[in-house]
Amino acid sequence: MLGTGAPAGLPRPDCPCAACATALGQDARAATAVLVDGTLLLDLTPGAAFAAARAGHSLGGVRQVLLSHPHDGPAVEVPAGLPQPGRVPDGRELALLTGHRVRAVAMDAPGTGYAVTGPDGQSLLYLPPGGAPAGLEEGGKESYDMVLADVVERPDALARLRAVGAVGPTTDVVAVHLDHDVPPGAELRRRLAAAGARAVPDGTTLAVGAYEDVPDVPRRTLVLGGARSGKSVEAERRLEAFPQVLYVATGGSRNGDTEWASRVATHRERRPGSWRTAETCDLVPLLKDDGPALLIDCLSLWLTDAMDSVGAWDDAEWADGGERELRARVRELTEAVRATRRTVVAVSNEVGSGIVPATASGRRYRDELGRLNAAFAAECEQVLLVVAGQALVLRG
Repeated sequence: MLGTGAPAGLPRPDCPCAACATALGQDARAATAVLVDGTLLLDLTPGAAFAAARAGHSLGGVRQVLLSHPHDGPAVEVPAGLPQPGRVPDGRELALLTGHRVRAVAMDAPGTGYAVTGPDGQSLLYLPPGGAPAGLEEGGKESYDMVLADVVERPDALARLRAVGAVGPTTDVVAVHLDHDVPPGAELRRRLAAAGARAVPDGTTLAVGAYEDVPDVPRRTLVLGGARSGKSVEAERRLEAFPQVLYVATGGSRNGDTEWASRVATHRERRPGSWRTAETCDLVPLLKDDGPALLIDCLSLWLTDAMDSVGAWDDAEWADGGERELRARVRELTEAVRATRRTVVAVSNEVGSGIVPATASGRRYRDELGRLNAAFAAECEQVLLVVAGQALVLRG
């Protein structure tokens, strides 16, 4: 990997943002360029010869240089001895004398992707910045040992590849074209791990087909946070690299409430078009069924519905069996979470950190939501607390 950054590099020149300011040492990245087996160069970037030398390699054996970017951009000086860069037309295949085969993959945006198969049969897919493969068919013959893609900017590209079986559990997914959209270091690693991907420093040599210890994607995750903390955005981000997500909206619709309708519309516009939506508070059957990943937003509205159903707002009904019935419903839900085989990401509000509600019913709701959050969290591999848009890992 001669470079792993965005076309402008990281840090960007003259950019004062916090991500660029902290992109130092191994987190500093030149524009992405890939040297394959010393013979094929994918994307020619300024300083490629020096980058190769620093990584302990030479460009002397390169027989083919291919460009992937949507435009040629500024002229790049071709180091002495390198062939002139070219581009393979979409769908065409190029055979090298070294035994490598390169097929150009059509993209949904300007640019060209390349599927490279080595003499040993190992395969990698290299995608340009901001692009995802177009025209993929489910059950296709192609599956890749390694994928180099713009995971941060286009997680849906990874979702598409997973949907058709081109990316499987053993595919090594490496994020490239990394820009200043995500703070480098721990936060970048956390976000990529949630997508089943990883990043490597410039100069890293990767062995295609070799198993890498990429963190497993947690099967059950609870995302907590206050109002407008970014908890829903965090939950959605965790699943946007996976296909066929079922978004479970527990809030339903409220006739005549334009502000609520605006909130719902904002959520819908954020979701990938491939996701389906179910508006229901009946979570247990969904957790018991097999199927795609569930995103439940949110548990606090589920609790409101459950407390309505048991008459929890009335002191007499609460004392006369309402409390017992609510405990049974929460227990049934958490037992279903424990037994589920689906990937689940649930959102809930974190309340009770300061102001004490003025009414008995308000205090009851606060207490019951705290109990529900604790019981649900106990069944999850990962628990996050989102504050001011920043995710703090509490477990996992």
